[in-house]
Amino acid sequence: MDYISRYLSWLFGEIRDFLVYRGDDPGRKLLLMVLAIVIFVVVMGLILWLADRPKKARTWFVASAFVGPALLALVFGLVYPALLTINTSFQNRNEERVMEYVGFDNYITAFTTPQFQGVLRNTALWVLLVPLLSTFIGLVYAVVVDRTRFEKLAKTLIFMPMAISMVGAGIIWGLVYDQRRGPDGNLGLMNAVLGIFGVEPFDYRLLGAPTNTLFLIVVMIWIQTGFAMTVLSAAIKAIPDDIIEAAKLDGLTGFGMFRYITVPSIRPALVVVLTTIAMGTLKVFDIVRTMTGGNFDTSVVANEFYVQAFRQNNQGLGAALAVLLFVIVIPIIIYNVRQMRLSEAIR
Repeated sequence: MDYISRYLSWLFGEIRDFLVYRGDDPGRKLLLMVLAIVIFVVVMGLILWLADRPKKARTWFVASAFVGPALLALVFGLVYPALLTINTSFQNRNEERVMEYVGFDNYITAFTTPQFQGVLRNTALWVLLVPLLSTFIGLVYAVVVDRTRFEKLAKTLIFMPMAISMVGAGIIWGLVYDQRRGPDGNLGLMNAVLGIFGVEPFDYRLLGAPTNTLFLIVVMIWIQTGFAMTVLSAAIKAIPDDIIEAAKLDGLTGFGMFRYITVPSIRPALVVVLTTIAMGTLKVFDIVRTMTGGNFDTSVVANEFYVQAFRQNNQGLGAALAVLLFVIVIPIIIYNVRQMRLSEAIR
């Protein structure tokens, strides 16, 4: 028995050592990935096999087999990290570099420090301007090109930026805004065009807050307008023809048709587009990180909690900013759900 005990201890120790993550061993990481996939496939196959045998399995087990994996993924992938983040937001490192509870100090810092006040101001600008302008431009474009001769080509050109990653878009627009003259005297497109009208080249990053943030917002609008146009165009095409014909018989044309028929008919789609773009904008990180690195007073909450938690090793403040971001998203989600329920009730 003593021999078996020692053997089992050795075996479990070897398994534990193998499972411990080591960032400098690519082979170990690959084996762990394969092992995780195999375990997942085996467990899911066993669950589905048992769930497919109703005569030998109780009803509660069948229900658990289908609902259980989703609940486990939700708990360990969302609920647990969220609770851990909230708990960390009330802590900070002391002089011995040990995490200790500091109450609401991190939240007070986020709201009272000028640096973070600027971050919150920039985030508010992003959330207000990007959804409104993207939706407005997308709606106008969808109405103008609807049923025109070159509709497919025109919509394809507007939708193309959606296929570009935000990092790629940031690099592209960084070159567009570039004011540095190379050996051949070339400038970015924007400064080159302004130079035709006698305007001296300028660096958008040095214009000061929040003006420089507006140049970054343009990039997000350029990306999201295609999404807004696609969804709203589909909603416009779904308006029944009899409603349009009845409106024309009543003498509605042009702007009147747009105001009293088009906009009310596509209201649910407008709400979906606005809230979807708003939530995506709150998480914007790539564009800011690529174009300015969050410097020049252009940082937003998503970028700042990355900087605080992973670059400056201030997990408490970084977690507090992450919680603030989550709290800001909640009203948008509630508004979206209420509007969807209202639309269903009207139907």
